[in-house]
Amino acid sequence: MSLLHGIPIDLSVLSDLTFPSMVFHEDGHVPTHFSLLKSFEEATMRRERALKAVLVLVGLLFWAGVYPVTESLWHANQSMYTDDMMLSLYVALGIFLLIAVRNPSANRSLIAFTAWSSFAHAAVMAVMAFQKPDERGGFLGGVAALAIIGVALIVLAPAKQSGERASAVGV
Repeated sequence: MSLLHGIPIDLSVLSDLTFPSMVFHEDGHVPTHFSLLKSFEEATMRRERALKAVLVLVGLLFWAGVYPVTESLWHANQSMYTDDMMLSLYVALGIFLLIAVRNPSANRSLIAFTAWSSFAHAAVMAVMAFQKPDERGGFLGGVAALAIIGVALIVLAPAKQSGERASAVGV
């Protein structure tokens, strides 16, 4: 017995209380809320591995644009100069995506830029597909590829860290 402001309190009932962090089943099974946390962590790890794979694939795809740019410039093909300028940006972006594989969370802005610029490029190509019916197949193929890249990067993008949220609110 203990007294709280002169009122007798029986503290022996507290010994029967258990807290979720201390609860284990008799067979050693971890309770459901711990299993959910473990499942969440595993899902996060799978998502990050998938993002890294997409970053590598997209980075290599964009970087592969160096071949047509080099080929066109080597042969001084002036009709391709506009495409060469566009591809050169994708080559640079591809290199940075390959670098971002090391730490995707630190490169959230780059990943978001890649996704949204892919959507923008796909939208322009979709319009061009209807303006140039003789090249429609190539444009629509590009639209599909860029849309898939954009969706994959948005879906797999790393979440903001708790410190980033706090600093964003304070700004």
